[in-house]
Amino acid sequence: DGAAVVAVDLPSGVNGTTGAVMGAAIEADESVTFFRAKPGHWLLPGRLHRGRLTIADIGIPDAVLATVQPRCILVGPEMVRASLPVPSLAGHKYDRGHVVVVSGGGHTTGAARLAARAALRVGAGLVTLASPADAVAVNAAANVAVMVRQTDAAEGLATLLEDRRFNAVALGPGLGVGAATRDLVGSALAGCRAVVLDADALTSFVDDPEALFTALRARPPGTTVLTPHDGEFSRLFDELPEIHEAPSKLDRVRAAARRTGAVVLLKGADTTIADLDGCAAINANAPAHLATAGAGDVLTGLVAGLLAQGLGAFTAAATAAWLHGEAARLVGPGLIAEDLSEVMPSLLARLIEPPAAAESAHDRVIR
Repeated sequence: DGAAVVAVDLPSGVNGTTGAVMGAAIEADESVTFFRAKPGHWLLPGRLHRGRLTIADIGIPDAVLATVQPRCILVGPEMVRASLPVPSLAGHKYDRGHVVVVSGGGHTTGAARLAARAALRVGAGLVTLASPADAVAVNAAANVAVMVRQTDAAEGLATLLEDRRFNAVALGPGLGVGAATRDLVGSALAGCRAVVLDADALTSFVDDPEALFTALRARPPGTTVLTPHDGEFSRLFDELPEIHEAPSKLDRVRAAARRTGAVVLLKGADTTIADLDGCAAINANAPAHLATAGAGDVLTGLVAGLLAQGLGAFTAAATAAWLHGEAARLVGPGLIAEDLSEVMPSLLARLIEPPAAAESAHDRVIR
């Protein structure tokens, strides 16, 4: 009694590929694995059983990765730093993209405003709130750097988006569930610009998910990101056999990406991201206090802001997820969603101008 439990590779009973507990599993104080971590070290519930994770160097050269060809990575600061768009001294705001965030009605504007501020904070050159008439006054009063344009219903959004300078659109937070939102999604998906769909933009298709999937598959690859939480994901996808029967969260998200042709980011403590080719990432830096109202809306804005600056859909989603989690860690307990955008400048500055000390490359998941 009282002795420390150290697991070699994985705690007995934990599946290294899926993170599932196979009947029962020990709860280790520490797990020591070799060369690279496995998905099961980071996916729940396996992550809760492994304790502190140590990756031991046993002499396997990094060059082996070229042969292994891993299909899953753990998102970390090294990847994010390499992906972040860095403004050019000779550039201007139009080089950094223009995001449109679609607002809900007058009593549900907060979610879109959170997303719009996040898109601006992560570096988008301009952000416009597309606002129905009854929300224009409150949106205009609550924003300074974010612009506001009246765009009533799907026809108004379609007219606004005829201007090709709007190169990324985010919609779903606070829109409401129903036919009007489905029509707005249709307007957003027309054309080739980047689109982020979240919240009500997904739930509005629960009675006819195939209508959404068909529209998504018709879009150019790498231009659309879906950011559901578990409930939204289940309502859209769990009736599909290839997803309902998938053995892990990683497999479910990969199957959803293949079905839709979009990048799918399934939020959670083990946020999982996949594209239609099966490439996947796990982001595991989110602290427990990130589970708060409006946090997902901020993530939507971060993804849209990075897409507007030219990142591909998979890279934008993975980068945004890590920035989201790291911002929450910096704020700490007591976090509310508004705090996340406000720590973004210091977080980005630290990444763009990193300390001299090199980071280890041994924190990647391979599959």
